[in-house]
Amino acid sequence: MPESAPTSLTLIHEVSLVERDGQLQTVCPCSGFYLCGHCVHDVCFDCDECAGPGCVCACMREERAVRAQGVRIYLTTHMVNWLATSEIPLMVNRGRLAPRKSFPRARSAWVLDSGGFTMLQRNGRWTLSAAEYAAEVRQYAEAIGRMEWAAPQDWMCEPWVIYGGTHQRLHYHGTRAARGLTDDDPEQDLDTAVTLHQQYTVANFLELRSIAPDLPFIPVLQGWELRHYLDCAQIYADAGVDLAAAPVVGLGSVCRRQATAEIREIVEAFAARGVRLHGFGVKIKGLAAYARHLTSVDSMAWSKDARYSPPLAGHSHKNCANCPDWAFRWHARITDAAAARAPQLGGDERGRSACA
Repeated sequence: MPESAPTSLTLIHEVSLVERDGQLQTVCPCSGFYLCGHCVHDVCFDCDECAGPGCVCACMREERAVRAQGVRIYLTTHMVNWLATSEIPLMVNRGRLAPRKSFPRARSAWVLDSGGFTMLQRNGRWTLSAAEYAAEVRQYAEAIGRMEWAAPQDWMCEPWVIYGGTHQRLHYHGTRAARGLTDDDPEQDLDTAVTLHQQYTVANFLELRSIAPDLPFIPVLQGWELRHYLDCAQIYADAGVDLAAAPVVGLGSVCRRQATAEIREIVEAFAARGVRLHGFGVKIKGLAAYARHLTSVDSMAWSKDARYSPPLAGHSHKNCANCPDWAFRWHARITDAAAARAPQLGGDERGRSACA
């Protein structure tokens, strides 16, 4: 859900008051942040637990659990130029690359998000053919280099994507026309619509693989409930695609869910089948519950954290929502590499940066 930017910022006794979604919240100016983006002082805004000296709030416990699992985390960014300097894996959206005439050479591995969510949200269908998309992906793979994989033109299965309307402040066109419905047709039930979206998703993967077998397109599982995802896996199997043999399989339609238990059930079911899953936009705070069953995830949570926190020391911008320093430090803190070089917050580390 897109959240409103802070509308006021007042310093009172070294504590900033930020208006966030109509409520005033306090922000400490220290640099010792938890995974939720808040500091080691007082009470964590996200979990409401004590986060003072000697205490560890739920967010920090989850951060440590995620770090221990060692899941590969791609830092999602809309800043294409970061590809040239980043030493950590990035995820870049096609929508950021498509308008460009030139591209940076990647310094490290990266993956391509097809931008399917925005495409369906705005248009209710894909306006780009498989051949056109494959040509674009080839251009990015050759010009930028080091592309690990690319998502196909999948079809999300959230009810609001299917039926249209407004959900969490975003307007959705709906995929009614793409499903062959006219204004005088009765609306399809969710199961029927989900099945069609799954068929479109699998058919696109097969077409892309046929057009460009040398490009690293990955299969993506789509659905809404666990039974839908299992049905999608069967559609792949019927088409001759062995998901357990794939290096990675995307798990779609989970990034805007709030129910961690639902995602955990889906992830565990496919882990038991030997499927190596990538969670698209999986909530990092809930990841501790099922990180051991995932191969990788991507996240842009760092930008949200930065938007509602004071900028790093020495930074002149209002916040670090577009700042590589903040992003790279955030990523370092929640990955295995951070465990050896970053101090644990709490106790004597009160107020110190986790990435100092």
